[in-house]
Amino acid sequence: MKDTKQQFEHEIAVCRELFAKKMHDYGTAWRVMRPSSITDQIFIKANRIRSIETKGVALVHEDIRGEFIAIVNYGIMGLIQLEKGYIDQDNNDEQNVLELYDKYAKLSMELMLAKNHDYDEAWRLMRITSYTDMILQKIYRTKSIETLAGKTLVSEGVDANYMDMINYALFALIKIDFGD
Repeated sequence: MKDTKQQFEHEIAVCRELFAKKMHDYGTAWRVMRPSSITDQIFIKANRIRSIETKGVALVHEDIRGEFIAIVNYGIMGLIQLEKGYIDQDNNDEQNVLELYDKYAKLSMELMLAKNHDYDEAWRLMRITSYTDMILQKIYRTKSIETLAGKTLVSEGVDANYMDMINYALFALIKIDFGD
């Protein structure tokens, strides 16, 4: 393995640092969002990435790296909302939120390491554009599961799809920051 665990830990630390800074500025206002709204926020970010990849230019001067960071953070926010439920007003429970952030970052890394073992780091041979497409696919799957109110016949739940989105976004960040 090419330092995947260390690279993953580096990227998740970058994401967590931004998450904590935004929480300082905005509190935990996002806790009022239902999981379906978080899914839509992830869609907006992934769709913008795909648009930039396709058009080759961004008119808003925010790069795709920042959008992948946002996908990681929204994915973890979604997992927190699935566990805790949404609230009617910001409760500024920042310490508990950071503990939950760390819990889901760790679970996402454990999932990545297990899959990485089985798939022999095949993600390293993929293009960043494929990660974008995989994230979009996971979003559409998640929207279907949300429409079904979680009552699937054979599919994984919303939580598994959020974790996959987080991991694909982290793979993109690793490729952006460390190369192939």
